[in-house]
Amino acid sequence: MTRADLLALTPDALAALANRGLVKRAAKDLDAGAGPEITVSPDGGIDGAFPDGTAASLPAGAGLEAARCSCAATGTCRHRICLVLAYQRTAAAPDAPETPETPGPAAGWSPGDFDDDALARVLGRRALTAARRALRAGYSATIRRPTERDPVAQAELQTCTVRFLVPGELGYVHTDAVAAVRGEVTVLAVWAFRAAAERGLDGEEVRLEVGGSAGAGGDGLDAALDLADQVLLEGAAHAGPVLATALGRTGSDLATSGLHWPAAALADLAGQLAAHHDRRADHDPARVAELLAEVHARHRAARGGADRSQVLGTREAADTPLRRVRLAALGCRVGGTPGARTADVYLAHTGTGVVLVLKRRWDVPDGDRLTGADLAGRRVLGSPLRSLAAANVVSESASRSPGRVVRVTAGRIAKTTVTPLGDTWEGLPPALLVRDLAAEGRALDALPPRLVRPRVEAELVRVVEIAEVRHIGYRPGAQRLEAVVADAAGVPAVVSAGYSPHRPAALDALAEALAAEPRFVSGAVRRDRGGLVIDPFAVLTAGGPVVPDLAPGEGTAALGAPPEAVPDPLGDALDEALAACAQAAHRGLLRLPSGVRERLARASGTLERVGLRTCAGTLAALTAALAADDPEGMTRAWATAHIRLVTAAELR
Repeated sequence: MTRADLLALTPDALAALANRGLVKRAAKDLDAGAGPEITVSPDGGIDGAFPDGTAASLPAGAGLEAARCSCAATGTCRHRICLVLAYQRTAAAPDAPETPETPGPAAGWSPGDFDDDALARVLGRRALTAARRALRAGYSATIRRPTERDPVAQAELQTCTVRFLVPGELGYVHTDAVAAVRGEVTVLAVWAFRAAAERGLDGEEVRLEVGGSAGAGGDGLDAALDLADQVLLEGAAHAGPVLATALGRTGSDLATSGLHWPAAALADLAGQLAAHHDRRADHDPARVAELLAEVHARHRAARGGADRSQVLGTREAADTPLRRVRLAALGCRVGGTPGARTADVYLAHTGTGVVLVLKRRWDVPDGDRLTGADLAGRRVLGSPLRSLAAANVVSESASRSPGRVVRVTAGRIAKTTVTPLGDTWEGLPPALLVRDLAAEGRALDALPPRLVRPRVEAELVRVVEIAEVRHIGYRPGAQRLEAVVADAAGVPAVVSAGYSPHRPAALDALAEALAAEPRFVSGAVRRDRGGLVIDPFAVLTAGGPVVPDLAPGEGTAALGAPPEAVPDPLGDALDEALAACAQAAHRGLLRLPSGVRERLARASGTLERVGLRTCAGTLAALTAALAADDPEGMTRAWATAHIRLVTAAELR
C-alpha cells in the first residue's frame, strides 16, 4: 500500500511539523548512509530499523504525531523525519511501483470537504463540542485556498493560524496553538472553509464571519455614538474630565460585550482629551477628528450589515496558548507619556506569516527622561531590550491575543531563548517579505478602508527589500526624516520617521543606517498621496540590524534637506479639507466662529476645482448643515465629510 500522505510532505511541511534543523539533520544522515532499513506492511504502516539500533514506525492512517521511536526524544525526532525522507526516496526510486498522483490545488480540494463525522473520528467529540460553543458566539476567519504557488490551505483565526499541509489528511494539520486546543481550532478552521463555500465566496483569500449573529452592537454602540457626537458639538477644546470619564466607562462596557474596535477608538479618544487637558505634546486635533470619524464609520458599517468582527471586534477575549514558537524580531517602537514609557517589540511568526507584538511599560521617575537608549539595557525575557529587538526568539510559554499581542507566562521565562538574528529576514514568508513594492501597493488597495478595518496590532508591518536609497533629507518644520528608497524594479517608497523626545537619537541612527547601503527595512507600510510610506522600526545593513529607537545620543547630527517636493494639488486639497474638518471638531460644531465656516467653504471650492467633486459635495453639505439649527444633522454631515476625506486620502 502506497502512503500518499507521506509522499505529499514537502521539506517545508516537515519543518512546520518539526523544525528545519531536524529536517536538515535527517537528510544529512540519510545522505551519509545512516538511514533506516524500511519495511512496509500491507495496511500501510512503515517501520524503520536504523544502523545504531534505533527503531521507528509510522502507523497507518495517522499523522506524524502518532509516530513512535525507541530513542530518548520526547517529541518529534530526527529518526521519525529520516524515516519519512527514506520512504519518499524509496518510492521515488526508478524500480519502485507507480504511485497515484497526489491531488493538488487543481483538484479543487478544500478543508471544508471534511464532514463532522471525520472531524470527530480524528480529533474527538470533545473538540467538536468546544468548537460549537465558539460557533454559537461567532468568530472571524481569513481563509487562504491552495494555489500552485502555495499549495497549503490556511485559516487565520483571531488567536492562531491553522495550516492543512497534506490535502485530504487531518493527521497533518499544523497550528501554532498548544495541543490542548489543537482539535478545537482545527474544527473552527474547517468550518470557516465550509462556510465560505456555502456562501459562494470565491477567491484565493476570503475574510468572513462564521456563526453567531450579525448584530450591530445594540445600545452600547449607540451610546458610543452619542458621546462622540457630544465631543463634536461641544468641541475637544471644551471637553471636561467628566466627558473623558464617560468615554472610558462606555469603552469598557463595549469591550466587555466584545465590541473591541469601537472600544479602542473611545479609549484613544479619551486619551487625546486628557492630553489636551494636561497640555501634553501628544495631543493632535487631526487624530481626534479621525477617531470621531471612526466611531461613526464603524456604527454605519455595522448597521449596514457588515461582518461584525471586521468592524466591531471579535467576541473572543481570552488569549490562546501557543506551542513552541519561533519568532524573528523586526525592531522596536519606543513611545509613552510624561509618566510612562512603552516599548513595542515586533516579532514575525515565521511559520504563519503574521506579526505579533510584545509590549512592555515602565514608569518614569520624577525628574528622569528615560529615553529609548536608557530602555535598551532593560531586561525583557531575560535579555536586554536592544538584543531582543534584533534577535530570534524561541518560546514554549507564549500566548497570543485576538489583537496579536504576544505574552510570556510569568515564571516560565526559562523556556524562552534569544539568539542573534542572522539572515532570518531573507527567509521570511512572502506575506511579510516585500520584494515587489508595486504588488504590495495593489494588496493595500484591496483592503477595506482604514476606519473600519480590524484594530489589529502590527497588521501592516512588513520587511521591505531595498535595492537603492535615492535621497535622505530632514524636514525641520515637521521634525521628520524622509528617505526615498526603491526596489529592484525601481518602484519607489518613502521611509518616513518623526522625531520624539522619547527617542532623541532615532533620526540620526536611521539616517546613518540608510546611508550604509541597507539590504532591508522593517516597518509599518501604508498608502499616502498615491505612494507607499514606511514607518521604520529597524534597518538591516551589512554590519547587522540597527534599531533606531534604542540608539544612544541626543539627536544633534546635521541632517541635510530633502529634495524639493513634487507639486501635488490633489494631496494639498485633501490635506486642507481634513485640517478644516479637524479644526471644526476641535472648536465644536455649536461654537464655530465665522472664520472656520469660511475655511470649510474654501476647502470645498478647492476640492471642486481639482476634480474631487464628491468630496467637495460633502463639505458643501456640512457648511449648509452648520447654518441650520439641527445638532444631529451637523454631526451626521461632519462625519460623512470626514469619512469621505480620510478614505479618499488613503486610497487615491
